[in-house]
Amino acid sequence: MEKVFRCPARHGYAVEVSPFIPNRVACAASQYYGIAGGGSLLVLDETEDGVAVVRSWEWCDGLFDVAWSEANEHVMVTGGGDGSLQLWDTTNHDAPLRVAKEHTQEVYSVDWSQTRGENLIVSGSWDQTAKVWDPALSQSLTTLRGHEGVIYSTIWSPHIPGCFASASGDGTLRVWDVKSAACRLAIPAHKAEILSCDWCKYDQNIVATGSVDCSACVWDLRNVRQPVNQLLGHTYAIRRVKFSPFSRATLASCSYDFTVRFWEYSRKQPLVETVEHHSEFVCGLDFNLHIPNQVTHTHTHTHTHTHLMGR
Repeated sequence: MEKVFRCPARHGYAVEVSPFIPNRVACAASQYYGIAGGGSLLVLDETEDGVAVVRSWEWCDGLFDVAWSEANEHVMVTGGGDGSLQLWDTTNHDAPLRVAKEHTQEVYSVDWSQTRGENLIVSGSWDQTAKVWDPALSQSLTTLRGHEGVIYSTIWSPHIPGCFASASGDGTLRVWDVKSAACRLAIPAHKAEILSCDWCKYDQNIVATGSVDCSACVWDLRNVRQPVNQLLGHTYAIRRVKFSPFSRATLASCSYDFTVRFWEYSRKQPLVETVEHHSEFVCGLDFNLHIPNQVTHTHTHTHTHTHLMGR
């Protein structure tokens, strides 16, 4: 079962399912593969008949990532090519609520903390820094330095307050502690650029990385000498990895080889399913938090696909 939404002259970079509304996704997009031109943020609802646009905004620069607020169903944050973060509200039609520009290069990653008792945003930039913000984006609370390459991915731990992971072009996965503004762990995870990382929703010590070397690796932070499993099968760079919110050992990866793959990392033969219906690079990927095994992904030219895993 699949529903497709197309948006001409826009390339989808990221898609995130709403934590509050089961059939709602936000999609961050750019013109001209993000190299030049503007961006769009779209909020889409899946309906009986297909996909409906709830709200869309244009931005003067490409938008590379989007994250929903975990506290307010109307609010989301995006990261842009001009080094700024934008705060949006679906009840405000005209413009972002706030724009914060501190990064000196593209903001490629934004994430909203999920642990109870804190409400923070983290951003990762091509300027090699990560920044932590309060939800009003008034000014950054702290700037974390240590990566020697661009940061492609910054993801909060779903378990440990004030802790996030970052993946970089320098080939390392890093784990950071916001309170002490320190890097707690630097893992030389791949001998190539790492474009994505994600935390297991069921185990605070398990993190996955996806790399330009076509492999995804699953790491146990208590013993990082070698990965728990190496997931091989993609033929081009892996653009994004995401753990399932429903199944402890399930993760999905999407790649520039036009496929989305599903894995069970605890198995010796981890590949479960390959979805090959794309004629474009697949850039964005998210599991639906409300509907088991439903995955939404976005890619260049075609905006969002919803795919129900064959289980």
